[in-house]
Amino acid sequence: MTTSITNAERREGMRGFLSRRGAGGGRKRDSVDDLAERSIVSSSERRRPGTRFGMSLTHAFLFVSLTIAGLGPILWLAKSAVTPTQDTLQQPFALWPNGIDWANLSTAWNDIHIDQYFWNTIVIAAGAWFSQLFIATTAGYALSVLRPKYAPVLNALVLATLFIPGIVLLVPLYLTIVSPPLLGRDASMLNSYLAVWLPMAANAFNILLVKRFFDNLPREVFEAAKTDGAGPFRLFWSIVLPMSKPILGVVSVFAIIAAWKDYLWPKLVLPDPAVQPLSVRLPDVQSQTELDVFLAALAIATLIPIAMFLLFQSVFLRSAGLGGAVKG
Repeated sequence: MTTSITNAERREGMRGFLSRRGAGGGRKRDSVDDLAERSIVSSSERRRPGTRFGMSLTHAFLFVSLTIAGLGPILWLAKSAVTPTQDTLQQPFALWPNGIDWANLSTAWNDIHIDQYFWNTIVIAAGAWFSQLFIATTAGYALSVLRPKYAPVLNALVLATLFIPGIVLLVPLYLTIVSPPLLGRDASMLNSYLAVWLPMAANAFNILLVKRFFDNLPREVFEAAKTDGAGPFRLFWSIVLPMSKPILGVVSVFAIIAAWKDYLWPKLVLPDPAVQPLSVRLPDVQSQTELDVFLAALAIATLIPIAMFLLFQSVFLRSAGLGGAVKG
C-alpha cells in the first residue's frame, strides 16, 4: 500500500513538474519573442491612439519631405521644359499659367542640335562603360582568382592610386594624349573618343570593388572547374562572370553616370564642338539660347540617367550600395 501511494505521488509530481516546465518554457519563448520585436517604441505603446497618430504623422512628414527633396528639382525641370520663358521668370512654381509650349522640345532638339550631342554622349558613355568593365573584371580576376606571386604588390599599387588627387594627374594625362608614348606627335588623340575612354578605363576604385567581390566567390566551384579541364579564360568567361551579375550591374551604373556627367576632361581633349558631349556643349550654348529652350535641353539630357536608375534600381536596393554589392 505504501509503495502504490508513493508511485502515485511520484506520477503526480512528474505531471506537475512537466506542466511547470512547459509554462516556464512558454514564458521564456514569449520573452524571446518580445525581445526580438522590441524597438524604440514598444508594442504596448504602439497600441495607444496618441502614439499611433504621432508615428503616422511623422511618417507622412518624412515621406513628403523626401519626395520634395528628391523629385522636386526633376519635376520642376520637366515642367519648365514646356513652359514659356516669361512664365518661368514671373511665376516659377505655377503650373503653366499661359499654357504648355511643346515647341521647346523640338527647338532644343533641332536648333541646338541636341540630337548630335546626345549621340556623342551615348558613344562616350558606351565606350567608357565597356572599357571600365573590361579592365575592372580582368584586373580583379587576375588579383583575386589567378593570384600571381606579385599580386600583393599590384594590389598595393592600385590602392595607392586612390590617394592621388585627380587634378594632379590632369597635366600628365593631357600631355600623354597630345603626344602618346611610342607613337610620336603626329599620333595625337585629341578630338578622338579614345582620349576619353582610355583614362576612364583605369579606374582603381572599380578594380578593388570587383576584386573584393571575387574574393567572396566560392573557391570550390573554381577547383571543380579546373578539375574538369577549364582553363583561365574558360573559368573567367563561364564561371566567374555569370556569378558576378550584381557587381557588374553596380560598376556599369557607376561608369555610365560618371561618363555622362563628366565635364572637365572632355572639355580639354575634345575641343571640336562636333564631337563634344552634352555636358560640355550645354554650358557653352547657354548664353546664346532662350531660357525655356535651354531648360528643355537640360530635361532631355537627364533622360538617360533617370532611365538608368529605373532599370537598375533593384541592383541598388538589393545590394544596399557598395556594402551589399561587395558581399554579393
